[in-house]
Amino acid sequence: MSKMEYLKDLPIAVIGGGAVGKTCAADMKLAGREVRLYDMMPFAEKTLANLDKTGILLDGVQRNLYSFERSGKAFFDLVTSDMGAAVKGAGLIVVAAPAMAHEPFFREMIPHLEDGQVVHIFTDNYATLILRRLMREMGCTKKIIVGGWSSAPYGTRIEAVNGFMFPHVGVKYRAITLRGASMPMSDIEDFIESSKYLPCLDAVTQGNGPEAGNTVLDIGFSNINPVIHVPATILGVSTMENWGVIFGGHDRTNYSMYSHGLSPSICEVQYQFYNEEIALAEAIGVDVPKYAYESFFSRRSVLTQEYMGLDENGKDNVVFPLDQPSTEGNTGPNSIHHRYLTEDVPVGCKIYHDLGVQYGVPTPIIDSMIVMAGAFHNKNFFKESKYNLAYIGIDNMSKEELLAYLNEGVYNR
Repeated sequence: MSKMEYLKDLPIAVIGGGAVGKTCAADMKLAGREVRLYDMMPFAEKTLANLDKTGILLDGVQRNLYSFERSGKAFFDLVTSDMGAAVKGAGLIVVAAPAMAHEPFFREMIPHLEDGQVVHIFTDNYATLILRRLMREMGCTKKIIVGGWSSAPYGTRIEAVNGFMFPHVGVKYRAITLRGASMPMSDIEDFIESSKYLPCLDAVTQGNGPEAGNTVLDIGFSNINPVIHVPATILGVSTMENWGVIFGGHDRTNYSMYSHGLSPSICEVQYQFYNEEIALAEAIGVDVPKYAYESFFSRRSVLTQEYMGLDENGKDNVVFPLDQPSTEGNTGPNSIHHRYLTEDVPVGCKIYHDLGVQYGVPTPIIDSMIVMAGAFHNKNFFKESKYNLAYIGIDNMSKEELLAYLNEGVYNR
């Protein structure tokens, strides 16, 4: 019997009422589990409105190599803005929220944690490190397992019209493999094992399987959002802002960075960005996913591997050529005030820069993205972003101290 089998009959709490949270919650309820969906006030007034009556309809193409699919209307066991009610007695806690929401969610969640709970964070964005820091500061000694994933299990969107959100999520693709790690890594076997009891990962566990990363910093480098989103949004900004304006006949909301913004020159910048990540990982002594140069030159970039995998020769099973139109990509962004910049720059890019400073690795391409995004927003993200190494709890650590903390949880500060 699996050591983690006790999780199979316990409720699952989903923290976050956005697209990923609602999709995870609906998916797991349709799989037959007891699911509670939480969001924080005042956002819950909008994100959770009427869900106890309407439920959530989950459908969509759900593209993946093995054609895993789950659709239907899900009615949750609890829809709430009461964190205590959401997590009490839950075995698994899924945190599905933008990076900027992690700290307020964690501050609400920590007093209600119970021994034996397992926290899965989609997407990690260094949230595992923030949660462990906050647990120390708030005096929480509960014996829980904390881990994060390189991406969400889906490409998904909430149906919305003029700001009104319908109780409907459309899944564009399902991941068949994801990279995850626990904080600390001494919990990695139990963390990966627990994913078998999380139905939102069924396409992964029944597909190519979860992949254990090398520490949660590896998971930071495995997050493909900064390397794909940031160069393509910054360097393709004129296409985005002219879509539906100068480029007449187009619906502004149908702009897709993947379908309309990528070009060979932008893909070359993405590849150089990726190589700076490799240099950082090597200097620190952790791993990073390996991508072939050619994989960046596709309308889905390296993202395709998450849901369509590689062939027997290590090549992408599906390539969307840059010289051909494609409707495969998710829509967005529609402005510079989108998480592709407002999250991926001050979080992902900024932490890469700070790691480079601390461990002596130059990051000129990444730094240029931070400078340009700051110019767009009239901000200095180097100074104004709260995301720095102190915020995630690893500042002024030697390489040896950092690895001891990430692997064994040794924190002598």
